[in-house]
Amino acid sequence: MTTRFNGERLKKARIYRGLTVAELGEKVGCQRQTLSMYEISKSQPADKAIVERISKVLNFPIAFFYEETVPNATGTVYFRSLLTTNKKYRNEQVVKIDILAHVYSFLQDYVEFPEYTPLTFSDDISPECAANLLREKWNLGQEPIDNIVSLVEQHGILVTSFSTSTDDVDAFSRFVETEDTQTYLIAYSNNKTSAARIHFDVAHELGHICLHDWSEDIEELSKQEFKERERQANEFAAAFLLPEESFRRDAESGPQTLPYYKQLKKKWKVSIAAMIRRAEKLGVMTSEEYQVLMRTMQKRGIRKEEPLDDILITASPALLKLSIIMLLQEKIFTPREFMAELSDSYGLSINAEDIEFLFDLPEGTLAMPKVIDFSKLQLKAK
Repeated sequence: MTTRFNGERLKKARIYRGLTVAELGEKVGCQRQTLSMYEISKSQPADKAIVERISKVLNFPIAFFYEETVPNATGTVYFRSLLTTNKKYRNEQVVKIDILAHVYSFLQDYVEFPEYTPLTFSDDISPECAANLLREKWNLGQEPIDNIVSLVEQHGILVTSFSTSTDDVDAFSRFVETEDTQTYLIAYSNNKTSAARIHFDVAHELGHICLHDWSEDIEELSKQEFKERERQANEFAAAFLLPEESFRRDAESGPQTLPYYKQLKKKWKVSIAAMIRRAEKLGVMTSEEYQVLMRTMQKRGIRKEEPLDDILITASPALLKLSIIMLLQEKIFTPREFMAELSDSYGLSINAEDIEFLFDLPEGTLAMPKVIDFSKLQLKAK
């Protein structure tokens, strides 16, 4: 920890809490221009009282603002809802992923995670072919994927879920690099818990991992370029979750009706809308039949919340969460020691509640035991 106030940390904490510079300035009683100067390190806080007010409002320890920034998550971030999500909310998730990646670099020194093997495909490969090749690499055959979260975790890709400030954020992913490893982290919003939605969201992010360049700045893409990447990721997800041979066989075995696809949803854990779209692409149903079914879903009000969405479940992310629980249960650290090590050796002073939130840990997992004052009591002499 340095004695110099870290303006970048102030910016991260402010974005993490979803505040603008003006909003933070109003809460701490400071001019917006002054805070902006702090953030770009053109000025330092005049006295400790200002830092204390900033710390209290943003609910970050004072030490957080005097630590060096350590980069772990790099490159672009792919958001499923980029075109509809306010940039403020996107930035908020990016900062959360940065902090999560920072904690991951700490965990790596104590936990042996599944090794990630880079998913490399030729630049001109089609989404369908990439999906088939990945199924082949992961020995999935043609069967439905029962739990995509566990599947990607087994192959060294990190997954987490946490509530988001807006329902416009479905899922996002980022390249994560530490001293020892390179992998990807997929995060999805647990505002929506449908297994079908989670499966498609995670498969969509896998599509980005397999098909797209992670060194570019996605904010610099034109609207058309971004739409094309999203189309490719969607095609990959559909092909990966609904492989042509076995899904075609199922789709052709029954009538092209919503009740029949509702039955298929139990098996494939993919939304009815995605299945009938895939069936139309494979030529199982005509474009007219597809349009009729989609209009019927719209009229019945089941486009956003389909039948079985509240019944079909899938496992939650476990790899990151369990790594922390294991360190505590194996008595490598007490909760207090875990948080102290993260601060002292890894330069990240943060509240235990925020770690619990980012890693979807049960509330109180990292709670510091309160020191009770026994001064008015004494043990009886034996």
